[in-house]
Amino acid sequence: MVQGVSVNPIRAAGGILWRSTAGSKGDSIEVAVIHRPRYDDWSIPKGKLNSGEIEIEGAVREVLEETGYRPIIVSPLGEVTYLKEGRPKFVRYWSMRAEGGVFTPGREVDELKWLPVDEAEALVTTERDRELLQRFAMTPTKLRTILLLRHASAGSRSDWSGTDAERPLDEVGVVQADELIRLLTRWDVREIYSSPIARCRASVEPLAAAVGLSVQDQPLISEETFPSRRKRALDWIRASAHDDAASVLCSQGGVIPEVLTALATQDGLELPTARSCKKGSLWALTFDGDRLQTAEYFPPLA
Repeated sequence: MVQGVSVNPIRAAGGILWRSTAGSKGDSIEVAVIHRPRYDDWSIPKGKLNSGEIEIEGAVREVLEETGYRPIIVSPLGEVTYLKEGRPKFVRYWSMRAEGGVFTPGREVDELKWLPVDEAEALVTTERDRELLQRFAMTPTKLRTILLLRHASAGSRSDWSGTDAERPLDEVGVVQADELIRLLTRWDVREIYSSPIARCRASVEPLAAAVGLSVQDQPLISEETFPSRRKRALDWIRASAHDDAASVLCSQGGVIPEVLTALATQDGLELPTARSCKKGSLWALTFDGDRLQTAEYFPPLA
């Protein structure tokens, strides 16, 4: 931990990029380790955030730039902090599955090796990278992800003359829905579900068009139905994601906090005290089988 330092911190992000390889003893995992000639070190891909860039976007960009492989987010690996030339540096990491690509040597990274985790631990230069690899080794790679999204901004109910179910997105909401495409496609989205009200469907229809999927109505995650069918809804949510992939569920502010509390309580996962749920925000939930493993919050992008 970096304590008692008041200078402006450096913010960075990266990921452990991995792939599954078939062998005589079954599938195994290899991770990407890069050599940086400037420092003459072997490290995990990472880099500083650009101005205005959120951490997950910076992580994906840096891993792609340094390895040449397209990374798919699997699960969070937490944050590493240390001093860099007298300034505190905070680096967020994710587990990322490599989804095609090819490495090309360059000025910043001149070599990449795919190695089993134990060999990567022996090669990397810093102890913090070794600790990160150990953390990764304890994290399942075959996870199911639910991207629990609150609909984008839709103005005020009191300012809308029609039925509440027909209330559309406002100008901010339209922008938020478009911005969500970039964020949500960082995961391997296979299905999109929505509460059957206009503002929920409109929040995910741009994503559906971008990835070639249809939006499926699911009344169980609506404010109207959820309270009376709570157990059935929670059971359905647990089962809604594909293995090794993600499902998007777009719901409402009266449902999402209760879903988070119920799932976390049942599975013994500690959530932040402040469980934010702003319009256009996202909770990324990872499950090992049916058990909730992690819950990560992403605020609205616009």
